[in-house]
Amino acid sequence: MNQKIDTIIFDLGGVLVDWDPKNVYRKVFNGDEEKASWFLNTVCTSEWNIEQDAGRTIEEAVNVKIAEFPQYENWIRIYYKEWHHMFSGIITENVELLYKLQKTENYKIYGLTNWSAEKWELALELFPFFKNFDGVVVSGVEKTRKPFPKIYNIIIDRYKIIPERTIFIDDNKENITAAQKINFIGIHYKPNELLIKTLETYKINF
Repeated sequence: MNQKIDTIIFDLGGVLVDWDPKNVYRKVFNGDEEKASWFLNTVCTSEWNIEQDAGRTIEEAVNVKIAEFPQYENWIRIYYKEWHHMFSGIITENVELLYKLQKTENYKIYGLTNWSAEKWELALELFPFFKNFDGVVVSGVEKTRKPFPKIYNIIIDRYKIIPERTIFIDDNKENITAAQKINFIGIHYKPNELLIKTLETYKINF
């Protein structure tokens, strides 16, 4: 590695906080895992949700889905009404790692997240440590999302980041691949992986 790393960018959901719509729909369907999976794979899908991350309003999204599945209107409306209950909490070891990195002051630490603009203020209430980054780029606010190149260029330009000196951590392989195409050093985080060990291979100081 020719250049010293001076910047680390974290994805939020799936890396620092644990978010899963099943946390709500298991309760909706009285613990029926199969029915919860069916609903989230057929009605309120990840493909539908990610359009809100790209800037579509929640009202429009809900109306679109109700028009498609009018018989499930009540269940569809629950998705964003109970959105805050989709979190099971922080991913403790990774948040502790984040704090260690911030204390060293050796690196600029940013967030880059696919997140609905309408839910961002609530996110800051649920997880106040999101306010402690040197900066955060929120897809719904920018009206573009990972893995589209535009959102990576927004964070690069806004914070004067040099991609070759930047580690980007995300739990979505597609997002990592896109980041690597513009010369970020990508780490594809997987559940229960010891992220600190991976960062040590890049000579990151804690």
